[in-house]
Amino acid sequence: MASIFTKIIKGEIPSYKVYEDEKTMAFLDIEPEAVGHVLVVPKLECDKIYELPEEDYLALMRTVKKLSSRMEKVLGKRIIWKVIGVDVPHAHVHLMPYEEEPEKIVLSPEEMEEIRAKIAE
Repeated sequence: MASIFTKIIKGEIPSYKVYEDEKTMAFLDIEPEAVGHVLVVPKLECDKIYELPEEDYLALMRTVKKLSSRMEKVLGKRIIWKVIGVDVPHAHVHLMPYEEEPEKIVLSPEEMEEIRAKIAE
């Protein structure tokens, strides 16, 4: 069965996409830990990041690096990376602005679209 991320990549589930290339896609997390929380996923469905073929792993990390720089510039905060690997069986990296005391974030669709547009420019 396809992961939720594969369904997003295929357009079967809507997302707030901020970036896409041949091997990766990035979109806002719908349960963000910080405003601007982005998930970067390889298009190849693979459960564990360390099991990705080298080419896909390197493409994933290039996208993580590119978006981290972009996010820091437009959001004005240091970007942290999280690789958890158990919440969805599809390799992914969380990118989020560093908050010293994170709190539960709830954003409206309009706020999600505003952040998506800033990062995707």
